[in-house]
Amino acid sequence: MTSTVTAPDRGADRPVAPARRRVPVWVAVVAASLPMFMATLDNLVMTTALPVVRADLDASVSQLSWFLNAYTLTFATFMLPAATLGDRLGRRRVMLAGIAVFTLASVASALSTSSEALIAARAVQGLGAAAIMPLSLTLLASAVPPAMRAVAIGIWGGVSGLGVALGPVVGGAVVEGVSWQAIFWLNVPVAVVAVPLLLMAVPESRGAWQRLDPVGTLLLGGAVLLGIWGIVHGNEDGWSDPAVLGPLVVAALLVPSYVVWARGRAHAVLPLRLFESRGFSVANAIGLTFTIGMFGAVFLLSQYLQVVEGYSPLEAGLRTLPWTAAPMVVAPIAGAISARTGLRSLLVTGLALQTASLVWFAWLTENGQPYADFVVPLAMAGIGMGLTFAPSATAVLEGLPDGDFAIASSANSTIREFGVALGVALLTAVFLGYGGEISPTGYDGAVGPALLTGAGAVAVALVAALFAPGRTRA
Repeated sequence: MTSTVTAPDRGADRPVAPARRRVPVWVAVVAASLPMFMATLDNLVMTTALPVVRADLDASVSQLSWFLNAYTLTFATFMLPAATLGDRLGRRRVMLAGIAVFTLASVASALSTSSEALIAARAVQGLGAAAIMPLSLTLLASAVPPAMRAVAIGIWGGVSGLGVALGPVVGGAVVEGVSWQAIFWLNVPVAVVAVPLLLMAVPESRGAWQRLDPVGTLLLGGAVLLGIWGIVHGNEDGWSDPAVLGPLVVAALLVPSYVVWARGRAHAVLPLRLFESRGFSVANAIGLTFTIGMFGAVFLLSQYLQVVEGYSPLEAGLRTLPWTAAPMVVAPIAGAISARTGLRSLLVTGLALQTASLVWFAWLTENGQPYADFVVPLAMAGIGMGLTFAPSATAVLEGLPDGDFAIASSANSTIREFGVALGVALLTAVFLGYGGEISPTGYDGAVGPALLTGAGAVAVALVAALFAPGRTRA
């Protein structure tokens, strides 16, 4: 593949291989999306397995949340540094290294015999995923013709959302058919297929050489880690406990500290200049708040279907299909029509559907309604997510030069992953704060307020979507 070389100070992509015949677009999409699907699948793949893992490893409620948060926090914290390394060392090369780390950590997760070992392995797994998620979008954007970019990004967005949303289904099927350890063994054959496909279909590329920003990474990552820690342990240890209040205060101070540090630094881990783009700013506001609401709800509802409704892990996963299958169908369509409809109308419609679905879920769960009454709001949630994934991924890159695609997509993925971790922690904290517990009667009076909290977060995203760009620029 050939590309035009521009001045290095503009951050343009630099080809590193001789010109070669372009592979079919669909092959490039599959090659870039398969590893990303594997990484995003593991966000919530454990949700339907948590009751089984809890019994097997004698895990506490807070450890259950850390099985998810250990992954999402390292995933989110190291995506931006991984994008910088990809620009310097080669994006495909760094992504392949990430696949290797992810796969080895998956094996370690499968072999874990204690909660602490599983949490540690999940953290390393998230480190590998950090080198996969953002670079997959950047490699895809450079591997397809500009005229096909919106459709390709739409498909990528659908696969990304499907990976996260299908986690409970795949996890339930594997747990019921084999064991919870098989969830992680499943990643090994996927990696074996993904690596040669990536080498064959996606050419290597680099961006402008940039310095790493370890101070900025520590400030941002520390803020999120300490904030999540405080929220997770607040209900267990008491919100006035110094071990809870201290981390929350420090987290609140680290965010403005990063802003001061990053101001005027061209090579900050998250350059503040990117926020001069309206599309980038709005897409990240949406990415944070809608993931807080939706994926916090996935965490609670996946267990509700098993503990309260009495379904097996597989039965619970299958019953979420009206929600989880819809994004794969809707997101590519949204990406294809966004040039005609504009991003704003799709985002507003999608987020309105999601807000309404969470309010509906809150009413259904608190009133003990049968599963049949969940089907319509589940479909609403899935369609709404499909209408959000692709337009928000397009909005992030709107108005930015190609050389900023890697850092911009990494920032968006980072913020969305922070949203997943924060959503699980926040909605669980609300659930526990209302006296909730994992038992057939322990959800009464607690799951509704938690889901309404999620609805409030998505409603904030809906307001932000009103300021999204209308039609994309060529």
